[in-house]
Amino acid sequence: MLTSTQLTARQMVWMRRAHERFLTRGEVAPRVRSAVAASWERSARVGVDPDAPTPPVDLSEQDVAALRRDHPLAWAIPIARTLLLEPDAGWVAALTDTAGRLLWVEGNGAARRDLETVGFTEGATWREDCTGTNAPGTALATDSAVRVLGAEHWATPIHGWNCAAAPVHGPTGQVLGVLDITGADPVASPLAASLLRATVATIEARMLAASLATPSRTGTGTDADARSELGTGSGSAAEPGAPTARLQVLAHRRALRLPDGERTLSPRHAEIVLLLAEHPEGMTAEEVAVALAEHDLSVVTVRAEVSRLRRVAPDLLREGSPYRLRGAVRTDVAAVRQSLRAGDLAGALATYPGPVLPASRAPGVETIREALEGDLRAAVLASTDPHAVARWTASDSGREDWWAWHHLGQIAAPGSALAQRARAEVARLDLSQA
Repeated sequence: MLTSTQLTARQMVWMRRAHERFLTRGEVAPRVRSAVAASWERSARVGVDPDAPTPPVDLSEQDVAALRRDHPLAWAIPIARTLLLEPDAGWVAALTDTAGRLLWVEGNGAARRDLETVGFTEGATWREDCTGTNAPGTALATDSAVRVLGAEHWATPIHGWNCAAAPVHGPTGQVLGVLDITGADPVASPLAASLLRATVATIEARMLAASLATPSRTGTGTDADARSELGTGSGSAAEPGAPTARLQVLAHRRALRLPDGERTLSPRHAEIVLLLAEHPEGMTAEEVAVALAEHDLSVVTVRAEVSRLRRVAPDLLREGSPYRLRGAVRTDVAAVRQSLRAGDLAGALATYPGPVLPASRAPGVETIREALEGDLRAAVLASTDPHAVARWTASDSGREDWWAWHHLGQIAAPGSALAQRARAEVARLDLSQA
């Protein structure tokens, strides 16, 4: 693993060899980080050319300026500038939207000029399906903070750079964009990544404070988004003074973030909190038992689990029956739904790293999982954006989706790498089903 402040020549040579081994033989060297290996596999499935990535730039300077001005994180750019760029740190900072477009790039002049030669410029799209493994694109794809160092990048023209990025979440848990720093040796330092995460935490804390100050107001753009409405799975409001929380249950996450810190929930507790977030009116012990088990689950068992949950997260639940959440629990499930309702497929895909609690066999959770994936897939099949459809086919959920690959082949530019990849995958899936 590469963690030193300055990558040694030996480390750089080793990583380049590991990268070449994957490209030529499809093998992941033992010391390649799992997050990088998974991103390489996604980049390969989509068919990104590692020798000639072409970040699309389909916006004029005026369009980029307008998008930046109207973006819900526009107000946070001065914060990012102060915390990340003053004094000159020797790198550039960047902000993307949920489509992976660079809306703001600023920082060290020499680094910025050099980065422009590889397409890292305002208006360019740096999603994984466009340019392969890179910090802002991979942070979007995984909804997590990442570092990509040297030859960990998919594209060979950017092997001389290091980058760190983290998604920025709004008060309701939705991804609003990604904050990134890119440069040479200084960005390889864990301290640089820590500074980035602290900056994102500062921005998210200010948005949450603003939303708590005016919980009934909903807006779009600049500061209005920082005052967006707090909601649960079905949109109930928090009690005055009640704690707020964010629940992550997509992919293999079971994280409950409370004002006093984050807790990793047991599988059963994650199921219970999700069910209660989806039913803000409350659930009786009998209803919870039915939602948790296909076969009989005793009410005594449910009560015991809820009692343990109260010890893990005091004040999360109201006293008495039915079981109800005391405050607003914002879930990543609700964030995906919110993006879909707004017609923001790119944002929904950026917020969806994988199915809801994939290991759960609880009937109530399976219903939520199937409904969310069904809604997302329906939006993908109705989309005319080939890059959005490609992001779906690069995911575990869409990898074997014949209809999605077929749709991608129809909407991708004729003769493009995406079109050729789609035709090859349709043929593969036809053979596997023969």
